[in-house]
Amino acid sequence: MRVDSHHHFWNYSAAQYGWISPQMAVLRRNFTAADLKREIDAVGIDGVVSVQARQSVAETQWLLDIAAANPFVLGVVGWLPLADERVQSEMERLSHFPLLKSVRHVVQDEPDDAFILGAEFNRGVELLKDYGLVFDILIFARQLANSIQFVDRHPEQEFVLDHIAKPTIRLAEFDSVWEKHIRELAKRPHVTCKFSALVTEVRDADWTVESLRPYWDVVLEAFTPARLMFGSDWPVCLLRSQYVAWVDAVKELSSGLTRAEQDDLWGNTATRAYRLSQH
Repeated sequence: MRVDSHHHFWNYSAAQYGWISPQMAVLRRNFTAADLKREIDAVGIDGVVSVQARQSVAETQWLLDIAAANPFVLGVVGWLPLADERVQSEMERLSHFPLLKSVRHVVQDEPDDAFILGAEFNRGVELLKDYGLVFDILIFARQLANSIQFVDRHPEQEFVLDHIAKPTIRLAEFDSVWEKHIRELAKRPHVTCKFSALVTEVRDADWTVESLRPYWDVVLEAFTPARLMFGSDWPVCLLRSQYVAWVDAVKELSSGLTRAEQDDLWGNTATRAYRLSQH
């Protein structure tokens, strides 16, 4: 089964999606299950994992409703108020929806880079394993050092790192500080990694497979295909790339893998990490 481990849906409004700036005109519309189904059918992807785009329990419920109505949506990464002392009641309620697989917080946008180490937040994260929920880590590369401390606090919790921690990509300058930290994080076997969204991190006027290759090489070696999964970050990827172009880029980067390694990257790793099954 071929899986896109990371995409979003939304019914656009400027009030609810304030992070979509006027410069992101291509994103200022609705993106529906029907839209995504056309994209994945064109490239032979069988199922997807839908990821929160707003920090709202209501949106999490909305994504679960979409998943229940669309068999190709295999799981949801939702949001819960993890730093709220009442989070357990929400976690208990939503844990009864089998398509909720993981929880995410937009750590990358927190003004304090040490937010991920906060006591209240970590108390909420500590509960996730009791409900069989993964935690998706959404950070920028500068937050990797704190994130290593964070995952070390939770050795029994399963984590998925989104977007290889968003290094700053320039063809003329490799992000060596990111490499140091990503290799250290990858030593933790309870962390899996998504190769996703990289086109939006390229600072050059145009992106190429060759500008991405050094970052691919690092995470491939550090995590191996058994802990690396494909994701599109559609529709955010449309800022720099059409869906099919991103799929083709990852196909080119992964062309040297064995058949078993390809199967891991394109589906098996996501299936294991999120405990996906067809419904």
